[in-house]
Amino acid sequence: YCDIAETEDICRDDLETVCSKIHDKLVSGVEKRLVADAKVGFLLSGGLDSSLVCAIAAKRSKEPIRTFAIGMSEDAIDLKYAKQVAEYIGSEHTEIYMTPELVLASLEKVIQLLGTYDITTIRASIGMYLVCKAIHEQTDIRVLLTGEISDELFGYKYTDFAPDAEAFQKEAQKRIRELHMYDVLRADRCISVNSLEARVPFGDIDFVKYVMSVNPEMKINTYGKGKYLLRHAFEEGNYLPDEILWREKAAFSDAVGHSMVDYLKDYAEEMYTDEAFAYLCKKYTHARPFTKESLLYREIFEKYYPGQSEMVVDFWMPNKEWKGCNVTDPSARVLSNYGDSGK
Repeated sequence: YCDIAETEDICRDDLETVCSKIHDKLVSGVEKRLVADAKVGFLLSGGLDSSLVCAIAAKRSKEPIRTFAIGMSEDAIDLKYAKQVAEYIGSEHTEIYMTPELVLASLEKVIQLLGTYDITTIRASIGMYLVCKAIHEQTDIRVLLTGEISDELFGYKYTDFAPDAEAFQKEAQKRIRELHMYDVLRADRCISVNSLEARVPFGDIDFVKYVMSVNPEMKINTYGKGKYLLRHAFEEGNYLPDEILWREKAAFSDAVGHSMVDYLKDYAEEMYTDEAFAYLCKKYTHARPFTKESLLYREIFEKYYPGQSEMVVDFWMPNKEWKGCNVTDPSARVLSNYGDSGK
């Protein structure tokens, strides 16, 4: 993807042409990935990206597709939206629940299999690991389609703060170049460790190439809604209910239950006194932990990968150089534009 990320040729298609091509290329990317010798399933978070993949597949499949969602037993906002999508597209839907005990019990295993100390990646991987584990143990599905890579192409909540189109494009290029250290690392490891094959329609080379070439002036959020091009591309055709198609993004690591992140933070708080935290952080020169949660993850990482922290360049965080993005937590919840995302 590195060469694609650096494309110099800016495509000058108008808005409707861009959206039409986004529609057709994503549909094609999903269709290609439905062909399999093994049974195919779908991870459905209830957010825009996975919902679109599922909606396209449901239209192209003769039988109802099988969708899977995970959340905390008490406050998983995504379970609510995933269920709404599943009912709308007529999928055979399975909900899997996490408990605080299960989250904490899985933490070390997840860090070991990921080979990272990155906060965002670990938070989002716990739910993904557990849903894939359940799929492997409880079904005969062996191929999974997911919604990864859309954020890197169309923007995160924090890219709304991009000072201009050029800065937005540079950030997208950086995220595409670093895919293997964050989102794709998470999806690949969580799925493959459970003997499943991952397929990512948003990562289709033709699709990525085209979206990266679209004039960034069109991709920055001047519409009052993030990922406008992608949403507009699927407005026609009854793919999704409007409230899903136009719903604000909630970060997967938060949306599987805001409390999941809070349990992890509380657990880290109990592990270290302020003095121990300050002392232990000094051990690290590269990607130094900056919260008790990040120290906890780094200490577990070092147990399995001593002295190998540089295989991840740094923490996945919003671009601190942008106004409104100099935050101490990677969650979109801390940004001023999060708004209704978590409701």
